[in-house]
Amino acid sequence: MASFLLLLLFSFMSCPIFSSSAPLQTTKPYIVYMGSSWNDQKTEVGARIAESAHLHLLSSIIPSQKSERISLIHSYHHAFNGFSAMLTEDEASLLSDHPEVLCVFPNSVLQLHTTRSWDFLDAQSGIGSRLGYYQHHHSSHDVIIGIIDTGIWPESPSFNDDHMGQIPSRWKGVCMDGSDFKKSNCNRKLIGARYYNFPGSPRDISGHGTHTASTAAGLAVANASFYGLARGTARGGAPSARIASYNICSERAGCTADAMLKAIDDAIEDGVDVISISMGSDIQLGFLQDPVAIGAFHAEQMGVMVICSAGNDGPDAYTVSHTAPWILTVAASSIDRDFQSRVMLGNGRTIEGSAINFSNLTRSKMYPLALGENVASNNTLVSDARNCVPGSLDSKKASGKIIVCVTSNKTIWKEDRAYAAESVKARGLILVGENVEGYLYKAGSFPFTEVEKHAGYKIFNYIKSSKKPVATILPSVDVLGIRPSPVVASFSSRGPGNLTENILKPDIMAPGVHILAAIPPLSDEPGLPIGKKPSKFGIKSGTSMACPHVSGAAAFIKSVHPNWSTSMIRSALMTTATISNNMEKPLTNTSGYPASPHEAGVGEISPARALDPGLVFETTEEDYLNFLCYYGYSETKVKKMTKTKFKCPKGSSKELITSSINHPSISVGKLDQKHPAQIIRRKMTNVGSTNASYYSRVYASRGLTVNVSPKKISFNESKRKAWFRVLFDGRKAPKGYHFGYVMWSDGHHRARIVFAVNVH
Repeated sequence: MASFLLLLLFSFMSCPIFSSSAPLQTTKPYIVYMGSSWNDQKTEVGARIAESAHLHLLSSIIPSQKSERISLIHSYHHAFNGFSAMLTEDEASLLSDHPEVLCVFPNSVLQLHTTRSWDFLDAQSGIGSRLGYYQHHHSSHDVIIGIIDTGIWPESPSFNDDHMGQIPSRWKGVCMDGSDFKKSNCNRKLIGARYYNFPGSPRDISGHGTHTASTAAGLAVANASFYGLARGTARGGAPSARIASYNICSERAGCTADAMLKAIDDAIEDGVDVISISMGSDIQLGFLQDPVAIGAFHAEQMGVMVICSAGNDGPDAYTVSHTAPWILTVAASSIDRDFQSRVMLGNGRTIEGSAINFSNLTRSKMYPLALGENVASNNTLVSDARNCVPGSLDSKKASGKIIVCVTSNKTIWKEDRAYAAESVKARGLILVGENVEGYLYKAGSFPFTEVEKHAGYKIFNYIKSSKKPVATILPSVDVLGIRPSPVVASFSSRGPGNLTENILKPDIMAPGVHILAAIPPLSDEPGLPIGKKPSKFGIKSGTSMACPHVSGAAAFIKSVHPNWSTSMIRSALMTTATISNNMEKPLTNTSGYPASPHEAGVGEISPARALDPGLVFETTEEDYLNFLCYYGYSETKVKKMTKTKFKCPKGSSKELITSSINHPSISVGKLDQKHPAQIIRRKMTNVGSTNASYYSRVYASRGLTVNVSPKKISFNESKRKAWFRVLFDGRKAPKGYHFGYVMWSDGHHRARIVFAVNVH
């Protein structure tokens, strides 16, 4: 599905400020957030009462002569209270001042941000499958993953319910009928399916939701491939987990924020354990204007873990989405597999390229090779032809030739460049780019490949030195054992977070490049080879693909440790993440430089290690409420988000976020060189051996002084929890961000607390 553009901007801190000009008479959808739900809203009668109260509130601000507009789009009344409705700007402004309303903000459209990946993660753990992942693969505990996405294709073999037991009795969800979806499409694997944009269906017609669902919890399917590429057994991270699908998207409306909130509300009430969200806004929204942050906060209150993609706006800094501390935010990395399409030049040289094409070209026949600017159409800009801009190439000059173009104009999509060459009957296209990894264009039967800049120079030099340069482009093949791996994907959004630099974001990294998983077998899927039936599996890249890897891993841990809280699972994943690649060297980005925590979070997930972390950091609801106070929200607003008696701490400030939130990572947004050292406190819980002694060790960049106290902590039957302090002194450190970690080890377990410190 094409990416959806964000329609409306939001303010940074408070609810959106409405204009002071004459009120607009046109209506548009708004979300009215009223905080925590009432206790009696969870029954059927309570739900009707809540909807009636929402309608009554609407009637208080909509003029009586327009009573036909007193209707709800969605009513939220399970985990939190509120509704969405069509309002004018003036009506929205009136509602925002109502004492029962916490915030009113416009609806928005969100953007949609495997054979080998799970085996690769298991190998990277260093434990081995015998002691790690597979030992617990068929746990008897039922875990339910809610996938909020574009729906699901129920006929996929990844969602077969063979050998699965009865649906858990605690499940309260439904399987909704749709225009092309029946209740019978659900089974003991796919136990629930809802949709929110009417008319509509739970059925996935884009492939995004099916791909993410099968990555998280698809059954093992042997001999899966994309037309022979990536062949192997495709499986999800938690193959025995149940799936509940929530389709919040449609071709007409996109993926809307009000539907997102309703899906989260329903998923919590239905009984899911984990919610996986692979979409979000490119605009950094305030924590009480972001539908995902609002819904995830109340999910966390109810013991449901929410995992989200970081976004695909890298490699620029301050682009990461989903920065609330109660969300586990996932960056994307590569695995040790690539799809290569080689270029053979007439001088005998072979150039490595990356692509997915199923061309019929062979080594035995070469074709004329030409630069884009040398086959430009009349009256076109040379730069356009050099970049293969559609309409810039001349069919008489380009026909039958392999064209070489560059990607200096970043606004042109790969598929548009390929169309530009294919439409003038070129025999193939070679693109010369900066970073080739990431989004591989599926060229179908058209000979296409993309090469790195340094390899492109070899092609340019050959063309200049030859009177009749020729080449061929070979069809794609799998290449395994790529080193180094994993590498942070260039498209993966980076931190620090725009809203606050006192929480480290993204949290963690997982495979998100060239991931094979289930897709709908649709004939209009781009990139299909000529004459072939639609594939049941597809290859996709993005943080959207990384997110369900962590969702599956979280469900896997939940199945082994059913009594662990969401924060314990989050901590286990984060403190056991790996920070080295398959060359046993530090993780890097695509430029070859060491990857910082603002790129990779705490490192690459290691599900096998997370089963036995030794120590965990438990974060409470009070921690998160305090966070909102420290951030700057009023006590009145924060109190509406909880049923407990709560008061904001005195002297709340953003600087207190770092020390007062028991998070499994540390981020100091500002460490002043001229002031005394800053002390950060953390509380850890022993979940390993009853009697254990842990010793600390610090790894920090040169110049930054970091001391841990105490250096040794012993646990026993009566002592399961302990505090420690970390002192940061930047007086001798150069200005800017410094990274490192504190390692606690008892000789068997290693719990790593990554830190990012910005010295001013």
